[in-house]
Amino acid sequence: MELFEFKHLLPEDFAPHSRVWIYQSSRRFMMSEALQIEDMLNQFVENWKAHGSPVKGFATIFFGQFIVLMADETATGVSGCSTDSSVRLIKEIEKTFNVQLFDRLSLAFILKDNIQMLPLSQLPYALENEFINADTYYFNNLADTKEALENNWLVPLKNSWLARKFAITR
Repeated sequence: MELFEFKHLLPEDFAPHSRVWIYQSSRRFMMSEALQIEDMLNQFVENWKAHGSPVKGFATIFFGQFIVLMADETATGVSGCSTDSSVRLIKEIEKTFNVQLFDRLSLAFILKDNIQMLPLSQLPYALENEFINADTYYFNNLADTKEALENNWLVPLKNSWLARKFAITR
């Protein structure tokens, strides 16, 4: 799991309740793509505004496959327009790099130190055939605050919302 440490990469000066948006790519970005996307993200954050006021923002790519945006709203709240501008950026990344970033039916797990994608519909089969189990680490992209990102993004399957939905206990 050391390969998947990320908390030290988050900005320390952002409040725990800072809003977070996680976009999972349908594939791992190539290094050249990741560098271009990082430039796009940095440029976006530098110019991110809500009703004309700068948003204290952060954006990065984690593990070559997850785009994470964060806004600390202690100074400036994020409005509908500023959220729309971030969605436009993500759609631009989708189009430019031919990836899906809004597919909520694709799940990401850590298997043998690699990120493996699995369609939600295949989860019962994967569990039944022991490809994954209750202790398999899952990327819970529903984490919506910095605190949730730190504590509930990468969790054993048994500690996720999927455990309740699919009665996963062991």
